[in-house]
Amino acid sequence: MSQTDVIEVRPSLSESLQDIADTHRVDAALAWLDTHPPHVIADQLARMDAVQAGMAFRLLDKDLALAVFEELEPVDQQQILQGLRDQSFRDLIEGMAPDDRARMLREAPAKVAKKVLAGLSPRERRMTAALLGYPEGSAGQYMTPEVVALPQNLTVAEALSMVRAKGANAETVYTLPVVDAGRRLTGIVELRELVLSKPDTMIAELVVTEPVCARATDSAEKAARLMRETNDINMPVVDSENRLVGLLTIDDAVEVIEAADSEDVARQAGSAPWEGHYMAAGVFQLARYRAMWLLLLLFAATLTVSVTDMFEGTLQQAAHLALFIPLLIGAGGNAGAQAATACVRALAVGEVRVTDLLKVIWRECRVGLVLGSMLAAAGLVIGGLFVDLRVALVVGITLVLICGWAATIGGTMPLLAKKLRIDPAVVSAPMVTTLVDATGLIIYFTTAKLVLGI
Repeated sequence: MSQTDVIEVRPSLSESLQDIADTHRVDAALAWLDTHPPHVIADQLARMDAVQAGMAFRLLDKDLALAVFEELEPVDQQQILQGLRDQSFRDLIEGMAPDDRARMLREAPAKVAKKVLAGLSPRERRMTAALLGYPEGSAGQYMTPEVVALPQNLTVAEALSMVRAKGANAETVYTLPVVDAGRRLTGIVELRELVLSKPDTMIAELVVTEPVCARATDSAEKAARLMRETNDINMPVVDSENRLVGLLTIDDAVEVIEAADSEDVARQAGSAPWEGHYMAAGVFQLARYRAMWLLLLLFAATLTVSVTDMFEGTLQQAAHLALFIPLLIGAGGNAGAQAATACVRALAVGEVRVTDLLKVIWRECRVGLVLGSMLAAAGLVIGGLFVDLRVALVVGITLVLICGWAATIGGTMPLLAKKLRIDPAVVSAPMVTTLVDATGLIIYFTTAKLVLGI
């Protein structure tokens, strides 16, 4: 092979794995895979179709394949698995962490799940089945059961010896739960403390008693956000009798928060959340996720049409009022969306509770009135340039009232949804905007009738 030929198979710095796969250059693909970390390879595979992703994945060596596979989302993992031969399939599944394996199986078709469980060793099958038994979205489903639990009567030397003996089979050894004879959690000790302490020190002297922990049936999102607040890298997970059942690790906590935030963002934008990579989703798939909400909002927007029709006589007497309808409903909708977004976020991170409803109403009402007053000053100037001062005054007063009303509605609806056990993000920005549009017009025309005497 000439030097020119060697250079040709090397991927350029600007080429992606997708570009290489499109031109069917195996040597270039191998060179690209050898020079990129697992998370980058996983991102590229998620962007590709099933055939290309499967072909590229089979070029990876066993260890790198496992690392890349665990970086993929469950929907992308299923896509890869469907193209593997039986032995490759079993090797890959057996090497996965039990919590990652359980998350993939929850979203996999029954045929794939059955095949996965059948190919596992008895030990891995038991751990996976136990995780699958916890409620959907619970901490138990996301925790790792592979934990080194230390008896409370050990010395530091004995504890380190146990970590060396069992640590290879554990997902993490940085946080070591300490348990009594009944495996009830009594505290935790960090590996750093053991390494820096004298060998004959009793670990009971180093244990952090009453550590922050989660119940296996608790919401995984709630546990993950608690980890963020306490700056823990691992959190013990216990059952109803305080027996240790696993650890929620920081990498899984980050995934839980990312998934929850992604779902909230999609719902706030008036779209159903989807799984997998955005670039791999088809046009009709994305349209399908968005269509339902757009149709619902279209029907809801008929309220605005009905209100306009109701005040048709008012518009005929003061045609200039129609000029400011887009300005007013836009300002009100934006003010409501801002309040709704702030409230959904505050609910998600625990800054606001349902019991704070009256406080939130009072706060958002005042915020809306302040914003409305600021906009009213600008509205009077804008109105004065196009119409007489009386109509401009109507616009100014309406801006104050609409913004106060919109902010109150925007801050209230997510809390009421939470109380009714509805996802607050579902009734946030799009629904608030639609509701405020209709009620804002009622405020506008009512104000006009009072001020203009029509």
